[in-house]
Amino acid sequence: MQHDQFDVTLEDADLLGEVELTTNLIIAATEADEHLSGEQIDQILGVPPHAD
Repeated sequence: MQHDQFDVTLEDADLLGEVELTTNLIIAATEADEHLSGEQIDQILGVPPHAD
């Protein structure tokens, strides 16, 4: 049996996290009636609120 160099399992936790964040933004943008505000985007991405 010959080894297939292209038969690899890739699991990158950082990449999976980025895909999840991107997916969450796409879903939120699709469901929104208007453009998402910067504050809404930060909330979706889990960015802490800015201290003024």
